[in-house]
Amino acid sequence: MKTERRPCKAQAARIWKAWGRDLAVVLGIMIPFRSSVADWNHVPSGSMKPTILECERILVNKLAYDLKVPLTTWHVVEWGQPARGDIVVFNSPRDGARLVKRVIGLPGDTVELRNNRLIINGEPARYAPPDEPTGPTAPDAEMAGCELARERLGGLDHAVMAIPGTPALRSFGPVVVPAGRYLVLGDNRDNSADSRYFGFVERRAIVGRASTVVVSFDPDRHYRPRFDRWFTALH
Repeated sequence: MKTERRPCKAQAARIWKAWGRDLAVVLGIMIPFRSSVADWNHVPSGSMKPTILECERILVNKLAYDLKVPLTTWHVVEWGQPARGDIVVFNSPRDGARLVKRVIGLPGDTVELRNNRLIINGEPARYAPPDEPTGPTAPDAEMAGCELARERLGGLDHAVMAIPGTPALRSFGPVVVPAGRYLVLGDNRDNSADSRYFGFVERRAIVGRASTVVVSFDPDRHYRPRFDRWFTALH
């Protein structure tokens, strides 16, 4: 006895026609939007602690500095440049991995780090206790054994962290930032792969500016939500 498959095929074709077109439209809108306008990035490491913690998703404004051709790094038009203190997302010059760090050195700057203390264009940064939060507050349990401070240099004012006893490159430079490039560092100065290791970041490699912690989970507590950090602005 033969099985009639034609009605099933016809039904499948109708479903695909009904839903496939809508799916194609949604993808046609979402992919360029996430590529050129805004996206969120998962942060797997603690290189930006205490500002950004492990297992957080951050909102990335891809229109902060320019408009790019979707799915490329080609700039259609630029209306701004990264400023000192901006938290930027970029493609690593070492292996192309997507990273998030803070802009410290601008094109033409002379940057030096001495025992974890910044000197930019001959001006030493000032360090103060972290008595005033500059952004979402990291849980005390996750900061155990760390030293926290507020780093102040001109208009740059943000939290930084050190881990005493950990092998780290606490001094480097002085170096001059070339034209069209930026020097970036992690706020966790003793546990960050940044410009000290892979060099300067090209302007075209910068994807956008990180603006907000969207969601946050604690990997050491079975990924329990850190609700107090959800939807908090980054500084």
